[in-house]
Amino acid sequence: MKHILFLLGPNLNMVGIRDRHVYGTETAASIEQEVRQYADKLGLELEVFQSNHEGDIVDKIHAAYGQKDGIMINAGALTHYSYALRDAIEAVQIPTIETHMSNIYAREEFRHHSVISAVCRGCIAGFGKQSYFLALEAFAQMPEPSREVS
Repeated sequence: MKHILFLLGPNLNMVGIRDRHVYGTETAASIEQEVRQYADKLGLELEVFQSNHEGDIVDKIHAAYGQKDGIMINAGALTHYSYALRDAIEAVQIPTIETHMSNIYAREEFRHHSVISAVCRGCIAGFGKQSYFLALEAFAQMPEPSREVS
């Protein structure tokens, strides 16, 4: 069974409350429950972690080294400026998929650039919670990686 870490950055705990015209009215908790169920259906073990603090997310990425087979991340606003997240993702060398519920390229210009994309396996954006399901499907289809820690 593949072990996937699902990271959610700042303000993503407020989905369903903030920017309803962008994110909809479904709550973060209900979306998380659906994502967990979908992961189970695909035979993936999913750990979900949300934080409004950059360092906590970096620490979680570091802790995934040698323990997780993939990272799915919606870094929220950190996507656009957190070199610390970028460097952490690059350091652990775990296949990572960047995800966004909204199409970041159809929003404010400052959201058009991701500093983490270059170190991610791919990016899925603009499909609401379906972005998360698509990323899980990609992980389910990836070959089982070796978790050798050197």
